[in-house]
Amino acid sequence: MLRWFTPFGLLAGLGAFYAVALPAQTSGPSLAEEQRALVSAREQSDKAQQRGDALRRQAEAATNEADRIAGQAASLAARIQAAEADIRAARSRIAIVERLQERQRTRLAEKQGPVVRLTAALQMMTRKPTALALVEPRSLNELIYIRSIMSTVIPEIERRTASLRREVQQGEKLRAQSRRAIASLNESQQRLGQRRKQLAGLEASERIQAGQFSDSAGLEQDRALALGEETRDILDLMDQIRESGTVRESLAMLDGPLLRPNQKGDAPVRNGARKRDVASAYRLPVIGDIVTGLGELSDSGYRSRGLTISVEPDAQIVAPAAGRIVFSGPYRGYGNILIIEHDAAWTSLITNMATSSAEVGDMVVQGAPVGRSGRDDPHVTVELRRNGRPIDIAALVG
Repeated sequence: MLRWFTPFGLLAGLGAFYAVALPAQTSGPSLAEEQRALVSAREQSDKAQQRGDALRRQAEAATNEADRIAGQAASLAARIQAAEADIRAARSRIAIVERLQERQRTRLAEKQGPVVRLTAALQMMTRKPTALALVEPRSLNELIYIRSIMSTVIPEIERRTASLRREVQQGEKLRAQSRRAIASLNESQQRLGQRRKQLAGLEASERIQAGQFSDSAGLEQDRALALGEETRDILDLMDQIRESGTVRESLAMLDGPLLRPNQKGDAPVRNGARKRDVASAYRLPVIGDIVTGLGELSDSGYRSRGLTISVEPDAQIVAPAAGRIVFSGPYRGYGNILIIEHDAAWTSLITNMATSSAEVGDMVVQGAPVGRSGRDDPHVTVELRRNGRPIDIAALVG
């Protein structure tokens, strides 16, 4: 037996047609959080690019080969960090577009469902034979009633279908934005690979230059490693390094004949770097997001003495300020660490490095490449101390 369409079917379709569905709940970072991450990454990229340009100009103005190579390496490291920030920005853009596409699909489904159900109801109505209206007493009244309803429904149908067409067009725009974001990500990754190769070549040239003038670097490295073996805690290691630095500065102030270059503890000046006041300009050594601040408790209950930064795998690490490398190598539970002695009793500690390209005794300029982060645990911690006391880096970062 065939079941013909009744006004109740049309009314049910109208109810669904005019119903307002609740938006679907999404998990993960919100759209606003993704947008803030995108803005932050773009700002980091711009600043890194500006630093790279300034360092390149300094390298071009250098009067000797060693300073020129060191400046070029620092400039290239800044451009590497700019590429890393571009990658973070591209990934944020992709996440934003995906979130917008998800919302757009939800809206489209909400709008399509009622229209489809109402269309199905109208199709059922058209299948009813015209002759049936003559034999059923209620059919004529129903047709008049349906016609009056349709006079108000049709304009709404037209409005809804126009809205659906706009949603489809918006979906096309989002797909185009997604393609551009993916292309930007691929381009940034290729640019990063090229710059890393260039930096590796410059670091090799720089190391050759340093080897021509330094004979005592090996002795200083052995002394630093022995010092590391003698101390069990990284705080003790930094205290001993600070004390030895104080002794070295005191001896340098005594009257007497000047030592010949690179003899008996005189630092081999690899980069021709000059120490600056750390408080005037301090820079984070990596591009990324700060996840733990000074004094905050970690998941293990450890109170932070510096900043922990979430970075990209294999992120470029640079010297946060000019100074002298006094320790470089693996240390218990901290991965590879780097300790840089600055002027006026300032000391920087960088931990959880996968590799270190700096050696004990090297004098580094601000922004000089000193190593890379790891892949499995892409977090880098940096601490700044003066006379052994931790300093809030956030107040100094320029």
